[in-house]
Amino acid sequence: MSTFKAPKGTYDLLPPDSAKYLAVREAIAAPLRGSGYGYIETPGFESVELFARGVGESTDIVTKEMYAFETKGGDRLALRPEGTASVLRAALEANLHKAGNLPVKLWYSGSYYRYERPQKGRYRHFSQVGAEAIGAEDPALDAELIILADQAYRSLGLQNFRILLNSLGDKECRPVYREALQTFLRGLDLDEDTLRRAEINPLRVLDDKRESVQKQLTGAPLLRDYLCDACKAYHEEVRELVTAAGVVFEDDPKLVRGLDYYTRTTFEFVHDGLGSQSAVGGGGRYDGLSEMIGGPALPSVGWALGVDRTVLALEAEGVELELPATTSVFAVPLGDEARRVLFAKVTELRKNGVAADFAYGGKGLKAAMKAANRSGARYALILGERDIEQGVVQLKDLESGEQSAVGMNEIVAELESALG
Repeated sequence: MSTFKAPKGTYDLLPPDSAKYLAVREAIAAPLRGSGYGYIETPGFESVELFARGVGESTDIVTKEMYAFETKGGDRLALRPEGTASVLRAALEANLHKAGNLPVKLWYSGSYYRYERPQKGRYRHFSQVGAEAIGAEDPALDAELIILADQAYRSLGLQNFRILLNSLGDKECRPVYREALQTFLRGLDLDEDTLRRAEINPLRVLDDKRESVQKQLTGAPLLRDYLCDACKAYHEEVRELVTAAGVVFEDDPKLVRGLDYYTRTTFEFVHDGLGSQSAVGGGGRYDGLSEMIGGPALPSVGWALGVDRTVLALEAEGVELELPATTSVFAVPLGDEARRVLFAKVTELRKNGVAADFAYGGKGLKAAMKAANRSGARYALILGERDIEQGVVQLKDLESGEQSAVGMNEIVAELESALG
């Protein structure tokens, strides 16, 4: 028994459950790869300032949840709490926006870290797949990302998720709303921290999950009533394009999301089978983020979908994923010569794309066959001294129990045919 355990609020992915996580990642990534998005990978830690500027100094992520530390050289770094700021930083640093083909379309997959109170569906270490389209202001791009996320969830068999949609306006109309909301909030009975947050970014207060705060927000001004004509037209086109694609959504005028950088389109994917942690993913447009972190004006849009929560949503609906068998053939050698011959045959099977495993450790027949059954393999290859003399190997169907002798030089073709 090890004296060490996984840190509080984290988890280990282990077989066979880990196969579900891999399948979810693949399903989310598949529509992106088919839509012009290229893969990007960024470091697990970045400058604290990148997140302070981009995510927002008033957010809980920056003020309470970031794992920040100082290096021996005096640099202030943080484990990445989200992906967008890192991806945009990397794109700017590599001058991808200067290649002449905008938008720059990128997708990523990785682990993220937030110091939160651990509970089901909320971990201090979690996995996401995300997508960003950088450098174009186009309602069709916003619609594309919403449609691709919906496509990914549908391909997994999820049914009971909802898409919430809103517009947060832009730099022209949001200041007017901001002042109206601040005036409203100043008249409420709020604690000092919440009032301070309201002065920095009042939209953050709308996202406060405490019931004592939400009760007082009844009658708060709604951003949709303050949108300028350009933002109204933009949002209506997003709605029309998503609707035309057959994707159902709900208008949610109170949806603001948890990050400061969003403008105009914002959306969230929720699943009512997950309890209080109902969000499985979300995103939106962030036209000013590039300038916030020192880059040129690059209107952009993106989303991130939680792998952990998607797996929980699948479990809540009772969806069983069709996962490929990790092992199709299990080889059982009886004796040293059989071990040498059969190991070479297993290597040949693998080279031909057949998933094959081997009874390691010199197991006897009974123990080796138990291992074969536990492996989930469809077939077992059994080789003894008499088989070697006759130039055959015993092929056993582990489902039916049928067994037959197959020529040693024919076994690869026989298994390829049998496994399809």
